[in-house]
Amino acid sequence: MGRRALRKIDPLLDLSAHLHKADDLPCPWDPSQFFVQTAPLEVEVGSGKGLFLQRAASQTPQHNFLGIEVSLKYARFAAARLAQQKITNAVAVHGDALRLFRELVPDGTLAAVHVYFPDPWWKKRHRRRRVLTEGFLSDVTRTLQPRGQLHFWTDVKEYFDATLALIAEQTPLSGPHAVAERPAQHDLDYHTHFERRTRLNDDSVYRAEFTKSLS
Repeated sequence: MGRRALRKIDPLLDLSAHLHKADDLPCPWDPSQFFVQTAPLEVEVGSGKGLFLQRAASQTPQHNFLGIEVSLKYARFAAARLAQQKITNAVAVHGDALRLFRELVPDGTLAAVHVYFPDPWWKKRHRRRRVLTEGFLSDVTRTLQPRGQLHFWTDVKEYFDATLALIAEQTPLSGPHAVAERPAQHDLDYHTHFERRTRLNDDSVYRAEFTKSLS
């Protein structure tokens, strides 16, 4: 299921507070440069059009949210969504999430990591390009706070099963904890645009949560 064309962004919209490049992130890590409040930080890997960032930041104002998107045009679109809504507790970052986790994010600093509908890389020879690799899961485990959570959703059963097996084999995270599907209350009452399209097409969505233990 390919991505649809994006609406044009108002050229007068100021994105400076909501769009950043991964190469410009502070080292050492200092999220206070992007947020007006000091709060638990949640990171979304592959933020797409930014629906999750907008909804999560609006519904959980006591947390900060950082979305990482490898496509510049989608990172800009997500930032524009946040800027239009004047959301101050969420930002979009253009760059490689795996590199950002590996090189910048310190141990035990994240309240949650969200990975929704990552590219399944269908061909067997390409599966090494998947986001949820042993190395990335090690960085997720390292960067989560005690009781921090990993949220993983996909519409590909093989990817779901393979990832759950990898998490069980390679990480100390507890789970998977089931996540119930809830009915949508309106046309955009979904976690992401991809979830909306998948469910409106009557396809299955596979969901799981994992938690880092206290020790």
